Amino acid sequence: MPERASSYAAEVDWAFNFVFWISVFFFALIVILTVVFAIKYRRRPGVEADNSITHNTKLEVFWSVVPLGLVIVIFWFGFSGFVDMRTFPKDAMVVKVHAKMWSWSFEYPNGVESTTLHVPLGQKVKLRMDSSDVLHSFWVPAFRVKQDVVPGRYTYLWFEAIKTGTFRVLCTEYCGTGHSTMLSAVEVQSPEAFKAWMAEESSGKNLSPVERGKKVFSLKGCAGCHTVTKDRKKLVGPGLYGIFGHEVTLAGGKKVLADENYLRESILDPNAKVVNGFPPIMSLIPLKDKELDGVIEYLKSLKD
Repeated sequence: MPERASSYAAEVDWAFNFVFWISVFFFALIVILTVVFAIKYRRRPGVEADNSITHNTKLEVFWSVVPLGLVIVIFWFGFSGFVDMRTFPKDAMVVKVHAKMWSWSFEYPNGVESTTLHVPLGQKVKLRMDSSDVLHSFWVPAFRVKQDVVPGRYTYLWFEAIKTGTFRVLCTEYCGTGHSTMLSAVEVQSPEAFKAWMAEESSGKNLSPVERGKKVFSLKGCAGCHTVTKDRKKLVGPGLYGIFGHEVTLAGGKKVLADENYLRESILDPNAKVVNGFPPIMSLIPLKDKELDGVIEYLKSLKD
């Protein structure tokens, strides 16, 4: 099992190990008895079968009552843990989680956004999650939390981190080509370090247009479909390095100049002019005017 990093990870592990060792015990018992009985009561020449015993009431009651009792105990541990996980603390810090193919982004009450979930040590955190496209599933192995993220509705989970460090975030629902790269992390910091990080991110409103565009490009998950490196490696969408000021061949063979208007239209109406060789699957990404301008300036800066 991964390391334990949340307040109820130990409870989950205990329930898991309880079920696991009961399963091991009964598996071994049944296999051993099967082998013993197969050898002891095998058919032998000259020995007639004895069918005088039809049943044993005490044995039948025993092997019915004992498993029933174990199942009730297992249910109790599982149900009590489930109730703890679904009873959301009223004093929890609420963070909005946005999922899309193929990235996670996190939004804090003061408007700060990040591609890594930063939380303070010992603080109860409630996640309000939504998806802009298909079904995803938010999983932090070290916290023992997992919850589907469903398009068209909000889903929730909560946790309290008990140790500092960086812990993986994965998507456990197959969501398309880039499913395996839909990765992020939870950064658990001391309360002082978290406040300092929040203050630094809040002051980032004075970023230059290119810096703002680069940040939006990362937050909105654009890098999951488009590369911005010189090799222009083909992903689901076309590479964007050096695209500004060059001709682009569209589906059907027509060529257009990738100027500012083309970039703007491609962001606001992704399927208006689809690049040749790529499927028309890009979803609309709502951006504020400053964010849109920043992304365009960032794309213009991608050149030698």
